[in-house]
Amino acid sequence: MRLGIIGYGYRISLFLKELLKINPNCQIAAIADLNVEGVKEKLASAGHPLPHFYTSADAMLNSEQLDGILIGTRCSTHTEMALKVLQRKIPLFLEKPVSTTLQDWERLHTAARNNPTPVVVSFPLRFTPIVQLAKEIVESGKIGTVEHVQAINNVPYGGVYYHEWYRDEKETGGLFLQKATHDLDYIQSILRGTPSNVCAIKSKQLFMGNKPDGLRCSACDETDCPERVEISTRFQIPIDHCCFSGSTGNEDAGTAIIQYQSGMHVSYSQNFMVRRNAQARGGRFIGYKGTLEFDFYKNKLQVYMHHTSRVETHNLEVKGPHFGGDPILAKNFINVVNGTEATRSTLLDGLLSALICLKAREAAETKLYQSINWDSEKESTVHVGIFN
Repeated sequence: MRLGIIGYGYRISLFLKELLKINPNCQIAAIADLNVEGVKEKLASAGHPLPHFYTSADAMLNSEQLDGILIGTRCSTHTEMALKVLQRKIPLFLEKPVSTTLQDWERLHTAARNNPTPVVVSFPLRFTPIVQLAKEIVESGKIGTVEHVQAINNVPYGGVYYHEWYRDEKETGGLFLQKATHDLDYIQSILRGTPSNVCAIKSKQLFMGNKPDGLRCSACDETDCPERVEISTRFQIPIDHCCFSGSTGNEDAGTAIIQYQSGMHVSYSQNFMVRRNAQARGGRFIGYKGTLEFDFYKNKLQVYMHHTSRVETHNLEVKGPHFGGDPILAKNFINVVNGTEATRSTLLDGLLSALICLKAREAAETKLYQSINWDSEKESTVHVGIFN
């Protein structure tokens, strides 16, 4: 299996490890990346054989015969790179978010409707054992029809969104697209409903200040700063920008409320201020018969029955990154490339999550409700099956 990589970033390097665990015969045949020497160094230190290198995606795609492509570039170029691959009808693994602007979203949506190429979007949370269990219980009818969802993401490593390149909102599209896209996708995979409207708010209360622009932790004399980092580079990219300068970008908290066509709604809130044991990520799915709740960090799911004294507790043993989702995601991509399985995290899934996040961002900026124009019946006719 000859694979090509466009943008060998940190996330793709971790995902590559999962691919090789599942199928050691996967061969990274070619890599397109602007930082060729940096990638060579990382591959050599990890013991990987060196593939063919290119500084442009077009050069690689025009020169190589590849069975699958993985895109791990900066977020703002995900759509552009995906369109190049779709034109060549090569199975694709695409990092989230699939688009960071509505203009790019429209281009990619059009391509998705007109192109049968299978795409596996990097949504590992929907594959996690805890989400699969939640989906099984909800679909059984045990708690009744879900009428309300309360979801949170209290991020304990939030400093990375101000230390690193993530601070550039032109690259990321903002933190709804960076983080909420994962959570809204796993919620959607459980509910299978159609969102119709969204309102949202975001705030920036902490990660700002009067420190000089361009200041780095390595050049700062405040050694007792709780956000100080000692590591100054990763993949030769500086990651120790000051979190308290005037150029950090990004909100440090955000909340979205999504209404569905059925009338029910989802509330989702994320923040990047908590640390250590204050971390939490998960949701409460509430029906008339019962409430289901889980937390990824605790690997624990509970079902509270409303009309009896029964409480069910499930403690899961989870292995692998992203709460056990990455190994299953990697296996799906390998099977898609082999033609033995349909994608379980489709481009349409990626587009719907990105659309909700883009509309949430717009709602927060305009302080107005935004419509989510998504026709589930129409979208369900798009080909997402096994590629031959």
